[in-house]
Amino acid sequence: MTGREDIDPAFLDGLPIFPLPNAVLLPGGLMPLHIFEPRYREMTRDCLDGGRLMAVARLRPGYEAAYDNRPPVFPACGLGRIIASEELADGRYLLVLRGVARIQIEHELPPVRSYREVRARLIEDGCSLRPDATHVAHTQLVALCERLSMALDRGGDELRALCRDCATPGDCADAIAAALIMDHVERQRLLETYDPTERLERTAEHVGRLICQLAPCEGRAIN
Repeated sequence: MTGREDIDPAFLDGLPIFPLPNAVLLPGGLMPLHIFEPRYREMTRDCLDGGRLMAVARLRPGYEAAYDNRPPVFPACGLGRIIASEELADGRYLLVLRGVARIQIEHELPPVRSYREVRARLIEDGCSLRPDATHVAHTQLVALCERLSMALDRGGDELRALCRDCATPGDCADAIAAALIMDHVERQRLLETYDPTERLERTAEHVGRLICQLAPCEGRAIN
């Protein structure tokens, strides 16, 4: 479970966003954050005093020219819950977010606070265009993760547990992608993919490539 079941929709009417250049928070993933800018210290205090929710919004390319203002962000974002926090003596914060859901920004709110707020809506998985393929893709991804776990020097047990603990095939794709896919462009693409079968297949392709890198496949198909 990602924890989206207990999200109060009222929080999405004035949701803080943390814009970052190359960071994408996927459901089920963890993201450590170092909060040092004054506006985001204020945001963190407000989040900790409220629902502990914030969105991580990836900045669109070219943001540098307007970073201190409101540069454009991708409307599909990861909603995160603060699961650990530490306030340092100088007012900075160390946080850990857990991704709990996909959201779509509907519009940005007027600047009342120093940080940015949006009105957003939750995005649920759509019906797969190929429902019969979902079980097949899920089974393949779990099998590939089992193979990858045996090729890893460490972390194999955690990878197998990650597969077991997911409530749905879509959650499994998200959790594995969050743990193994580092490229921010691909992570954003997966965040914007609402068909769970497609996410499972794309994540399985990535796991297959990792297996080949760790244990050369000598031209054999990964399945």
